[in-house]
Amino acid sequence: MANNSSYAPHPAPEAEEVYRRWLHFLDEEFTRHHSQERRSEIVREQLCQIYLGRPHRGALNLTLTSELPGNVLSLSLDPQNVTLEAGHFDDIDRQKFNERKPLLWFWQMFDRSPIGINHWLGLRFRCMLGRHLFAHMGQGVRIFHGVDLTYGYNLSIEDGVTIRQRALLDDRAGITIGKGAVIGSFARVYSHTVSPENPGKATLVPTTIGPGARIGSHAIVLAGQNVGAGELVGSFPADRG
Repeated sequence: MANNSSYAPHPAPEAEEVYRRWLHFLDEEFTRHHSQERRSEIVREQLCQIYLGRPHRGALNLTLTSELPGNVLSLSLDPQNVTLEAGHFDDIDRQKFNERKPLLWFWQMFDRSPIGINHWLGLRFRCMLGRHLFAHMGQGVRIFHGVDLTYGYNLSIEDGVTIRQRALLDDRAGITIGKGAVIGSFARVYSHTVSPENPGKATLVPTTIGPGARIGSHAIVLAGQNVGAGELVGSFPADRG
């Protein structure tokens, strides 16, 4: 009987070549261009092809009622026409956020697209984009589908970190995730608190996840909590091996 423990699913060689060329192209474009306007144009063009199967066509016919739904979709693929919740927070660094807003929109819309659940491609796409979004992005990081970010620029991820699907990283005040740490599926890591008496006022407190720490699925790490090296937070299935 074949041993499947060392088998890693892989795309066909021609598909892998195309995937790698696309990621390399995007990496070079985001390295070369930092303005919100140019990054928005790049993201708009990519999302038009991903969602509509065609390049961006330029000016739309905005007068025909019959074309309104299509126009709404086309316009919403341009990050400059999109508002994000984080853009309303009063603690935002406007310059850093504006530079990254197109990339945050790309991050979200990639994962919501049909190709976003392509596991091999998705892991590499998020790491590529993370290098342009985060304060620090280590080597050998794995970020799974649907991970939610706030600003991105206050997030520091060290080597070998794994972040499972649908985790929330609220980096308003800053989150540091140490080498080899694991954030479980649907976990919540916060770096701000609000008072019940004044829910509109946020208190910012950085949060640290130590090297080798493990945050269990659906666990919550509160703002300002310093999870020690190798510490476990939450519950984990019993080892029945």
